[in-house]
Order: sequence, then C-alpha cells, then structure tokens
Amino acid sequence: MSAQASKKLLNVLKGNQEAVPPIWLMRQAGRYLPEYRALRAEKGGFLALAYDSDAATEITLQPIKRFGFDGAILFSDILVIPHTMGQDLWFETGEGPRLAPRLAESRLEEFVPAPERLAPVIDTVRKVSAALSAETTFLGFAGSPWTVATYMVHGQGSKDQAEARRMAHAEPERFAGLIEAIISATVDYLGNQIDAGVDAVQLFDSWAGSLSPAQFQKWVIAPNAEIVRRLKARNPNAVIIGFPKGAGGKLAAYAEGTGVDALGLDETVDPHWANRELPKGLPVQGNLDPLALIAGGQVLKEAADNILSAFADRPHIFNLGHGILPDTPIENVEMLLKLVRKG
Repeated sequence: MSAQASKKLLNVLKGNQEAVPPIWLMRQAGRYLPEYRALRAEKGGFLALAYDSDAATEITLQPIKRFGFDGAILFSDILVIPHTMGQDLWFETGEGPRLAPRLAESRLEEFVPAPERLAPVIDTVRKVSAALSAETTFLGFAGSPWTVATYMVHGQGSKDQAEARRMAHAEPERFAGLIEAIISATVDYLGNQIDAGVDAVQLFDSWAGSLSPAQFQKWVIAPNAEIVRRLKARNPNAVIIGFPKGAGGKLAAYAEGTGVDALGLDETVDPHWANRELPKGLPVQGNLDPLALIAGGQVLKEAADNILSAFADRPHIFNLGHGILPDTPIENVEMLLKLVRKG
C-alpha cells in the first residue's frame, strides 16, 4: 500500500468513505495541552513560536504523539499573510492579534512586502512532513480573503466586521484590490506549503457569517473560487477544504460556487440538514460544539452520536465546529476519540 493510500483522512477528502471516520480537531495544537504551555513558557509568545520552525514543528506534532489523530495541522496563524504583505503583527496578551498600520487609515500601496517572513513556516512544513508517520495526513492552511481583509482594515478582530463591510460598500474598487492582493499572496503561500509536503490545505473564513447573500457571493464565494482555481492550476493534485464559519443556509452555494474538495461545518449547522442539502457525495468535516467537548459525559456522547449518524452515508471527517478551547479537559478529548473510533 502506498503512503498516500494509507492516509485515511486524505482518502475521505478525495471523496471516499471510511468505515470509521478519521478525526482531527481545529486548534488541536495549543493551549489545552500542558506540553504546549510548557514550551510557550520556555520560548516566548505565540508569534515567536510560529516563526521558530523547530518549536512550531514540535507543537504541530504534540497532539499526534498524545492522541494519534488522523491529521496534523500546521502550527501557524492566518495573519502571517498580512505580516508578509507589510503590516506589523503582534499579539496582545488576553486580547488577540493586532495589525498596524490599519488599512482604515492607510493604503496597501504604502506597505513594504516582507516575503522572508514566511520562510520559517515553510521550513516547519518540511520538518513536520519528514517526521510524520505514513498514516497521518498533514494539513496546511491559510485565511480566506474576506476574513484576512477584515483584520487588515480594522487592525484586529471585531464582532461585526463593520469597518471592512463599510469599505466594501463605500470603496468597492479599493476593497477588490485588497482582496486580489490577498488571493495572490495566499495562492503562493499554499502552493509553497504543498510543495514542501502538506497533503491538503484548509481555507479558514472565520467571519463569513457577517455578510449579506450578495456580499457573501462577492467577497467569500468568488475569492475562494479564485484561490481554488489558481491553486489547482499551479498544483493539479491540490486538495482543499473550505470552512466558511457562519455561512448557514449559504453553505450549498459556497460548495458549488467555490469548487472546494470538502466543506467544514461550524457547530450551528444541523448535520442532518447539511446531509440533505449539500451536494451528494461532497466530503464534510465537523461539527461538534467545542463546549460539548468541554462538558463531556452524556452531553458529549449524544452530540457525537448525532453527527456520526447524520453523515453515516457520506464521506465524513470528525472535527469540531470551531477551535478547541483552552480549558478543554484532556480526558474529554480521549473520550471523544473512543466514541468516534468505537473503541
């Protein structure tokens, strides 16, 4: 059996069912793990870890060593793209990322690109690829253009992405130029990840749910479709997961319009509805509520069973509906693995 043939998760992404769904968890390398917290205390802040290829490699591998997930996800951040495009990036303790200068008050043309900032990330990909077993699928990722743009415009996360939405309405040509710049940088970045050894990539559109249907078509579906088109032209075997968080009833339009190979579902989506409404045979990923994982016990069992039954006849990767939370008990993750693997 070839190395690729033995990768259950990659097999599902390519449209095949597995008797036992493969499993990985978004943010599985992170603060809920004591070994991650120890390394962060030793090495410094989040960005220092992401740009230290040895540390990032160790962090990427930590949940694989502990739990034996079917997929490893690159330890990095979606905001390395604006960082390489010329914005300053830092993380405020307890408050999240900051970018400057904000595009609400400056222009993209004034930024000085710094492509060298991505070199350590690609080095991490090479090191992880060399260290993983033949059975583990290696996932790279990037932020989708709309979500990345919201951070670049506002300089940080926000509840309603009002500044980016205002710019998209008031200055559509300027905003389209920003989206195109992000598309170009993202295709190059993901292409380099694939060249360096990832098996598949995920596009995170964390703020997709804040847009009207027309704006969703313009700023979510169309840009992601363009990334898929360009990436597959550059890397014909590229396998791409789309994750438009908050898309809800627009998920089918996203799946059909973007051409992604698989679709990630957040926890607000009824899995039985998704199974009925999404294109037949499309692989799906998700969609356990991260808080159900924290609750554990019967709550976790019932939620996991509901998802597994909904997607019993569809290619399915078990995952959370969003990232694992820092206060998640290790024993609950172990319980989830047993529930999914019937162990």
